[in-house]
Amino acid sequence: MTEIADFLKKRRSTIISKMTNEPIPQQDIETMLACGIRVPDHGALAPWKIIVIKEDAKRHLGKHVLRPEFAKQFPDTNEESLIFEEKRLERASVVFAVLSTPVEHPKIPTWEMRLSAGAVCMNLVTAAQSLGYAAQWVTEWYAYNEAMLSALGGRADIDKVAGYIYVGHNTEPLKERRRPEADDVIDYYQIR
Repeated sequence: MTEIADFLKKRRSTIISKMTNEPIPQQDIETMLACGIRVPDHGALAPWKIIVIKEDAKRHLGKHVLRPEFAKQFPDTNEESLIFEEKRLERASVVFAVLSTPVEHPKIPTWEMRLSAGAVCMNLVTAAQSLGYAAQWVTEWYAYNEAMLSALGGRADIDKVAGYIYVGHNTEPLKERRRPEADDVIDYYQIR
């Protein structure tokens, strides 16, 4: 089991601009999804959904949602930016949109359900990277856009996009990035 700990200690995301979008075998996508849903989930409510966006779906969302919504939100934008937004999802082989979809429950707080959706995001990233793929969890403006939420099947004023998990292929070896010093972020509780 030390292999898993060693992997996690060295794990790092690949920024989307450093990945390519060659196809990924469906079997690997299914493995990532199977890992993605194995998360802490108080009450076994499954208060999240994963929307798999690949191939023509990436282009469709880009043309019919991302481009027009970006133009609406940023009316002074230029054509180059509109083209970038239209092709945004095409930078990866597959994009997993993770929706936080809380349900009414008398004992389990919505906050716990939102955290469970975040765990889905992290499991998808970790699963993709464990299979040797490039992966990054992002939000950006379209995670907060109602038209995109609706296009993904989300309910306005209830559901939220927990993240978009971009998965592709690395274009170069990963370099270590700055990490927090353990002493700056970890404390042991002291009895007073």
